[in-house]
Parts: sequence; structure tokens; C-alpha cells
Amino acid sequence: MDSYPTAPGSDRDDRRPQAGAVRPEILASWQRSQSLGIDRERADLPVERDLDPDSRLIRAAAPVLARLRERFAGVPVTVALADSRANIVERWGDPAGLELMDAASLVPGANVDERFMGTSSVSMVLSTRAPFVVVGHEHFLHGLKELTCMAAPVRDPVGGTVRGAVNLSVPRALADPGMALVLQDATERIGERLLELSTARELELMDSFHRARERGGHAELHLDSGELSRPGGTAPRLAAQERLTLLERAVDLISSPGEEFAEVPLAGSRVAVLRRRELHHGDAEGAAVEVSFRDAGGSPARGGPGTVTAPDGRHVPLLDRPTGTAGAKNPGTPSEPHAAGPADAWLLLVGEPGVGRLAAEARGRLSLLNEAGARLGTTLDMRRTAEELAEIAVPRFADVVVVDLVESVLAGEEPPPGRLRPGAALRRVAVWAGEDSRGTRTGGVDEPSGFPAGTPQARCLDAGQPVTDSVVTAALAGDPAGRVHPVGLLGEGEHSYLAAPLSARGSLLGLAGFYRRGRNKPYEEDDLTLAGELAARAAISIDNARRYRREHHASLTLQRSLLPRILPRLSTVDLATRYLPADARAGVGGDWFDAIPLSGMRVALVVGDVPGNGLQAAATMGRLRTAVRTLAGLDLLPEEVLAHLDDLVSRAPDESADEQDPATGATCLYAIYDPVSSRCTAARAGHPPPAVLTPGGKAELIDVPAGPPLGLGGLQPYESATVELPPGSLLTMYTDGLLKESRGYGDTDARTGRLLAALEGAGPALEDICDRVADTLPPGGPHDDVALLLARVHALPEERVACWEFPSEPAAVARARALTRAQLAEWGMPELDFSTGLVVSELVTNAVRYGGQGPVSLRLLRDDSLICEVSDRSNTSPRIRRAATTEEGGRGLFLVAQYTKSWGARYMPQGKTVWAEQIPQPEQPAPETDEQALLAMFDDPG
Repeated sequence: MDSYPTAPGSDRDDRRPQAGAVRPEILASWQRSQSLGIDRERADLPVERDLDPDSRLIRAAAPVLARLRERFAGVPVTVALADSRANIVERWGDPAGLELMDAASLVPGANVDERFMGTSSVSMVLSTRAPFVVVGHEHFLHGLKELTCMAAPVRDPVGGTVRGAVNLSVPRALADPGMALVLQDATERIGERLLELSTARELELMDSFHRARERGGHAELHLDSGELSRPGGTAPRLAAQERLTLLERAVDLISSPGEEFAEVPLAGSRVAVLRRRELHHGDAEGAAVEVSFRDAGGSPARGGPGTVTAPDGRHVPLLDRPTGTAGAKNPGTPSEPHAAGPADAWLLLVGEPGVGRLAAEARGRLSLLNEAGARLGTTLDMRRTAEELAEIAVPRFADVVVVDLVESVLAGEEPPPGRLRPGAALRRVAVWAGEDSRGTRTGGVDEPSGFPAGTPQARCLDAGQPVTDSVVTAALAGDPAGRVHPVGLLGEGEHSYLAAPLSARGSLLGLAGFYRRGRNKPYEEDDLTLAGELAARAAISIDNARRYRREHHASLTLQRSLLPRILPRLSTVDLATRYLPADARAGVGGDWFDAIPLSGMRVALVVGDVPGNGLQAAATMGRLRTAVRTLAGLDLLPEEVLAHLDDLVSRAPDESADEQDPATGATCLYAIYDPVSSRCTAARAGHPPPAVLTPGGKAELIDVPAGPPLGLGGLQPYESATVELPPGSLLTMYTDGLLKESRGYGDTDARTGRLLAALEGAGPALEDICDRVADTLPPGGPHDDVALLLARVHALPEERVACWEFPSEPAAVARARALTRAQLAEWGMPELDFSTGLVVSELVTNAVRYGGQGPVSLRLLRDDSLICEVSDRSNTSPRIRRAATTEEGGRGLFLVAQYTKSWGARYMPQGKTVWAEQIPQPEQPAPETDEQALLAMFDDPG
């Protein structure tokens, strides 16, 4: 903003001083004043003619302000006292200053609220409920630009209510910061005198009851002990909760002049009847509440006249049953008790309606905090927590509540350090104005929000403390700042606003805005404290949700990155998977699945589950999956894989410490399918058994021996089971989250039955089967992660398999090579004749030389690749070694590795199988072999 704002219809060339040094809150007030159409030259101020010249505020302030004038004797200052409605009730000071105030229409009774005179120190104090200074050119009215005005609120010490404000005006050149400190001391002294006057009024009320003490013979009700005593007998005790209930209801009666009596049920079929009596003593006006007891049938309890022990220890006599309204006939004359009535009534509480209101509000604040402790943070969802804060505060603390959070916080990131400056990126996540606002989009929910400098929201975020102010909806029309307030829900008029920062662990997450329609009940000092406490509790829950969301997202990202992104494409097995994460309350688990191609066109299918959730479970899952893939590469049997896994988990990370591996208790199901034999061999460690659906048959579980979970394998060895799977069979492997109905297993048999029924009723498409199985989960989602792996198996046709067996003698090499050449010609693969002949020669030669006694087997498997397998009865491990120049052997496996895609060995109960895989490439001619280069690789160094 480059210059002073111009009111509508004024001369644009008539400008005030540059606004570069003007505070943002003053700029915001100028904008509101301009929007309201206030005349800068002479404001039209409403004047209240019927002011009470002897009000408590004036009586409390008069002696204090008299001393203040003496303090500034000789200085041209003026002092004005305004009430809580911004009406000037009294003025004192320099005659020239008073004439200046008269010229500006600042006469007794004039209302100096911002709505009528624009920016002023009094209006800023009554809006912000804090001391404020307006310097010269910061005034909206031209006539005040030569003055510096400083004002401070007058607070009632009981409850912190702002009863008014004191304004000190001085020529701008004579203004001194020390004057503001002196003014604040004066307003604090006025507050102390208000307390003294209130105490005097209470004493006057109590004097009415001291006069009745001489009646004597009264029974006595001790509220502290609950005992009721009288000469010659005792009465039943009152329970602690009954005493508290009676006192609370008495406070309500004193605070509500419209109510005359109330009934409170007590234990033992008794009923306490509370009656309210108006009291007058001089200037003091209050009420007393008396209590009598009767049974539920209506008969009064027996008793006599008595006194009461008040909370401060004073003994107060019995109030007789009134026959009319008690009151003083002349000012200053205490009212006498009425003639004796029923003698079963005891005095319970005495006080003024205002004091009773404060007590009721204090109790309401405690109740609100208690409710917030029980209702806030019931979910680990930031938006829901913000909605809970709004729903708790309406209508008991506010009429409308909005909650804005920092964009980065909503994304789960760390909040920015330090205070939030104007223009920080926030988003509105909750707006609540009662049940009528449910489902409406009014208020900008889910829209970005920003707070220009000078707005109460910006001041709150900058200071990190609750801030209160007034909101005039008429001044917000067309104003960019108006979009930060829910104008549509507030309606026309001036409203009270309180902004409280959502601060947790030293960082600001956003802020909560509380609105009260109208100005009948502005926010006071106690409300600032309550709002700060509500916001702090909500902020802790929001930050917990943010931290959980960040960890949950990191865990989910880690887990998904550790799962196979793309399943292998196999001609003998069709695969489909589903990973269904648990609901947000359960967190990310450690479920995983995998499909690992093995030699001989076999495939290993794995499903596992790590106990616990979070980052540790995801990391542990990744460690186990890596170990399984490593063990699978060794072509071990399923039970051997689980045994090695169990041994890995059983070893603690630090053997010197008594620690347990996080993977202890993990479960795993490991199966190997061989398309040549159409057999599946599986073993499980604490995992649910797999299910199989054969073509034209029923779905059923495979009877696989149950082994203990990993880390507990010392209890018993792992065993495997082998079943034949007809071509087209559907093998289903899953984690136990599919069987859980709640935190426990529930009816596992029923859940298993639903799974089998879903498999039987599904169509041929594997993705549709996954969806059908997922539909068997509870409506609210799984309570534990679910990993699902489906495999439809196919057999390798017999015409693609060729097997021979030879005696273990050198002549077998030539015969094997000849049979291989003939089979390749039959399969139409002549381009592999040379390389396959070389591979077969080397592998059969090694089997004859080192395979021990027994036949040598040769098997060729044709698919997208050509696999050559040679088996013998020896368990000797083949390996590539570096052969010296003078050695005749040692180069065979090296040549095999050079002419094939991959090679390896797997072990059987008796013997081993060495295999090699080649990829046909008919379009590319075979490269000429550089024999010298091959031999040179085996030369000795030097």
C-alpha cells in the first residue's frame, strides 16, 4: 500500500503521508474503515445520552484518573474513559485538548468504535483486548493526525472481562513511551478498585444474614463434610458427588434470574429442592439459594432451622421460607429475613449473578477441556482431528470454527521452523457452524488460505500466541482479506474473533479461528487461555497424526519398493497378485510375495508375513525376501530353504546381547512347481496352507505339514509335501490377513470357506479372481496386510522334452552329441547345433569322469530357450577355474559359460544336475570363434 487509503467520493489527490512505516494491523484497519465509507474529515458518531454518571466503572476509575492527571500536570494531555461498548463516559484534561475532542465530536456518550470513526486507539483496544498506541498519521480521521493516542483495557480481575478502556491523548511531538507504561499501571489500579467494590457488595449481601444469627437453635449443613446436625439429633450424610451437584446447580440458579427453583435427585429416593431468593442491600443486588429435602413421594424430611458453613469457613444462618420478595425498602437499609416458614430449609449459596456467571463459565471451561481430552485425536487423521476440534468448540465456546493447516504439514512433512510469516501456504481443512453446516461447502474447505499482513491471523502466527479481534463483515465485501473469514456463515454485523496457534513441539502447524456472532459476548482473557489450551491439545494430536502419516507413507513406500514391481513372464505359469494394505489404524505390515524362475523351467512361488508393522517390519521383510531369493538361486528343496531361513533368523544380531531378531515369528510358504512333471512341492513355516482349484473340480486346501514360524525351527524339522497339479490348475497362496475378521482370527474356518467359494465361482481371468477374493474381506478393509499370489500352471508338452540315459563310459559322449544333433534338427533349431554340441560334450564328459558309478542322464527342454541338463550320481560341485597354459583340462566350464546365457547346478537326494540355457537367435549368424583369444585368457601372468 503506497499511500493512505482514500474514502469513496473523496479527492484522490488529497493524500496522507506515505504508509511505508505503518504497521500491518493499522493498514488492515484503514481498509476496513474505507470499506465502511467513513468520512475522514468529520465522522458521524452516534451519541448515547442516557449514561449512568454513578456507574461502578466511573466510581472505580475516578480517583485513579485524578492522580493520573496530577502526574501529567503541565503537559497538554487529555484522558478519556470508555466503557465496553466504546462509549466515552467521562473526559478530563487540558482545555485545548478538550476543544479538539469537541471539534472531532468526541463528546461524552460518543461511540468511538471503528465502525463509526475508523482507526482509533480505543477501537483497537476493544477489538484486540490488549494495549494499543496509534501515532499521528495512523488515525483515519484527519482531525486527529497531530495527536498520539495510547489506550489500555480495564479488566475485571474476576474473570478478566474488559470493562472499558482508558485513552491518553498527547501532541505527537510530546509523546513518550513511558506514558504508555504509566497508563497501564493506572488501568491495573482501576481493575483492583473494581474488585474492592465487588467485595464490598458481597459483604453487604452477607450482612443481611448475619443479622439473623441471633435467632439461634438452627441446624447446620456442613458442605465440606456433608453432615447435617441440629440440637438433639443428627441427619444423614451427603455424598461427595451430591454436594458437588448441589453447589453446581446453585451456581446455575444464581446466574439465571429467570429460574426460581430446581430439583436434584439424591440417593435413597430423596430429592433436594433448591429455591432462589432475590437479595438487595444498598447498591448490592444478588441472590441466595436455599435447599430443602424430601423423599420421592413428596413428604418433607424432618429438620429444624439451621445455618450453613460457607466455603470460606463462615457460618451463615438459615434462610426462612420466603412469603414474598425480599428487598430493601430504602437504599442502605439491609433487608430483614421473612417470617419463619417451613423449618427444613438451609442456606446453600449467596452471590451476585455476575459472580455466579463467572463460576458457571469456569466450570464450563473445565468441562470443555475434559471433553477435548476424551474426543480429540480419536483417529490418526489430521483432517478428522481438526474437525473434532471444531465440533467440540461449537456451540459451547464459539458459533463458528475454522481450522487451517500448513500445506507441508498436510503432506506429512516437517513443519517450517520458526514463526509463520504472512503469505505462508495454508489450506482450510475444517469449517463448522453446528449441525446445520454439515455437508455444506461454505467456508472454503479444502481450498488454499493465506493471511495478509495486519490480519489477526497473521499476528497470531507471527507471535505464536492467541489473538482476539473484531470482524465487521460489511468491511470485508470485495476485500481480499475477506476470503479468510467465513462471511457466509457469520452473517451481517460485527463479530468477535479469536485466533489460536496450533503449536506442537516448538513448531507451528496452523491455526484455529473461533467466531462469536455479534458483540454481546466478546472473547476475554480467560477465553484466550482456554482457546490456547484447546489448540495445543489439538496440535499434539495433529502432529502425532502427521508423524504417523509420514512413517506410514515411508513404510508403505519401502514395502512396495521391496516387492517385485514386475512379475516374470513364464510360459508354464500365469501369475497375478494383489497387495492390500491394512487400514490406517493397523499400519503397514511386512507381507510379501515373490515368483523366482529356477532352472529346468521350474518356478519358486513364495508368500511371507513378518510380525509387527511400520518401518522395521518393512525392512525385515526386505531382508527375508533377499535371503529367499539367494537361497532359491542355490536350487535347494523347499524344506531346506525354510531351514536356512530359520537358522538365519535364530541368530541374534549381537550374540553378546540377549536380543531377538525382528523377524522372529515370521511365517513363510515356499513352493516349487515343475512343468515337466506337473508336480508342486511346498513347505510352510507357520503359514496358512495353499489352496488349489483343479479344472472341473472343487477348490481345497493342500495338506502341507505345518512347521513352526521362523526363529523357532529348533522345535521340529520342516517337511514338504508334493502334489500333482493337472494342467490349468489354479494355485492360491496368501497371508493370514485374508482370514482375519478383526484383530484376532475370528472364525478361520468360515473365512477359509469364503475364500474357497470365491475361487470356485470366479471366471478364467486371474485379475477377476483377485478382485473376487478381495471382495471377501470385511467392508471396512483388512485389519492386517494381505498378500495374494495366484498361479495358473501349465505342463510342458511331451514333444518339447527329450531324455536319454547313458552308461558312465567315454563312448557316451559321442552318442549324446549325435542324439542332440538329431533332436535339434527335429525341432528346427540347426543354428544351435555347434554350441549345443559343445555344451553336451563338456557336461557329459565331466559326468563320465567325475560323476562316479552310475548312469548319466541327458535331458533337453525346448521353450523360448533351449535347456540342456546332464545328471549323475556325484555330489561334487562343478566350478570354473583358471587353467595354466601347460594344463590339458580345466577349460570346459569356461567354454560352456561363453556359449550359453546361464548355467548352474542343482542337487538331488542322490546326485546332481548341471544345466545350461541358450537363447536361439536364428537371424544372427554365429560369431567365429577366436581360439587364440580364448586360450590367452588362461595364460599364466608374466
